[in-house]
Amino acid sequence: MNSPRRERREADPAPNDPERLYVITGDPDGSERAPLDLVTMVVAKAQPSPTVQPEQAVILRLCQAPLSVAEISAYLGLPFSVVTSLLTELLVTELIESRAPVARATLPDRSLLEAVMHGLQKL
Repeated sequence: MNSPRRERREADPAPNDPERLYVITGDPDGSERAPLDLVTMVVAKAQPSPTVQPEQAVILRLCQAPLSVAEISAYLGLPFSVVTSLLTELLVTELIESRAPVARATLPDRSLLEAVMHGLQKL
């Protein structure tokens, strides 16, 4: 008598498997996502607790130093929309902090700098 054969499952499902992504983000209940874009900087405020999702725990470990949303998405191998959903949950629970990147100050017009330089030379 032959024993029934078991079918082997892959250890890690495909990263873009729609079912997996749905489970990660949860049921869309109409709540709004945080206004995050690719260059928004994220930093963890706490260590991961046992109750957070595995992907959120990885985000909290990664973000001990500030990282952009694009970097988090790349490290996790998840689409931007899924990462923003995970980050929104972490923002609501106040486990992370986000801020827009610091914009570099624009340089003054070259003609203005030359005028100041010539004025100083005349002194």
